[in-house]
Amino acid sequence: MEIINKYFPDLTGRQQEQLAQLGPLYREWNEKINVISRKDIDQLYERHVLHSLSIAKYIRFAPGTSIMDVGTGGGFPGIPLAILFPETSFLLVDSIAKKIRVVEGISESLGLTNVSARQDRAEKVDGQFDFVVSRAVTAFPKFVALIRKKISSRQKNTLGNGILYLKGGDFSDELEPFKKQVQVYPLSQQFEEEFFETKKLIHLPLKKLLK
Repeated sequence: MEIINKYFPDLTGRQQEQLAQLGPLYREWNEKINVISRKDIDQLYERHVLHSLSIAKYIRFAPGTSIMDVGTGGGFPGIPLAILFPETSFLLVDSIAKKIRVVEGISESLGLTNVSARQDRAEKVDGQFDFVVSRAVTAFPKFVALIRKKISSRQKNTLGNGILYLKGGDFSDELEPFKKQVQVYPLSQQFEEEFFETKKLIHLPLKKLLK
């Protein structure tokens, strides 16, 4: 939790408590259903929790915002963000049933009433959302094609509705079709840890998706 408090010093007592529970909860679930590598479980707060919360360095979701987390795995970035934004609703989607079991179990243990989970493919989910978030589940153009019809046109936030995509490495070729409207935020500008040197947040707003 030290690394979380370092970058998010204004957490409420409830948020502190919920985030502190993530460590033991994920260790317990990981023994039953492997959703985090053994190497990463020891770096859970840096590589998963803080990485997920990095989105909050660029947007504070307004109350009533709706978000779909695609390819959530064990609940990232959705669960940490749901703790930080209790008045925002999150639908966590993954095609693998055992991963959704982990999401449901951890959400229940934390008392997260703003989280629901669904085993499905993103393109089959009904409804629209203000944002679709994900951690690099596929090449960016393919991801855009999958979820382009899932974005609501009603704006509630300072950033335009669309995709918030966490990705590392060199992916400039993937952004070429969207270069006029995509915004890329280097996470190394927010966090000093080596893990974040090549990590970035991609924001592609709604107006590009509608074309």
